[in-house]
Amino acid sequence: MAKTPTLTSMSTSDLAEILFCCGLQESDRPSTEQVRAAIRARICACGGDRSVCVALVAQEAGDHPETYRTRMRWALSTVSAAYPDLGTPD
Repeated sequence: MAKTPTLTSMSTSDLAEILFCCGLQESDRPSTEQVRAAIRARICACGGDRSVCVALVAQEAGDHPETYRTRMRWALSTVSAAYPDLGTPD
């Protein structure tokens, strides 16, 4: 079983990919704590394997290219606000 990485060892982009795969929506206007909880829950659900989330992002990009960019921009800006110490997206 994969060891769950610490979220602070991940970049803004890494966390945005994880958030992208969560059920949260921009229209939910999630709080910082809801965002952090959703990211923690998703990475745990993937067994700590971030590549599972990356695969889901790729699938969504292929299945719904018309909404991918908007959702990823939301995920990046939301993660930047929830984890300000990480700095700008890479």
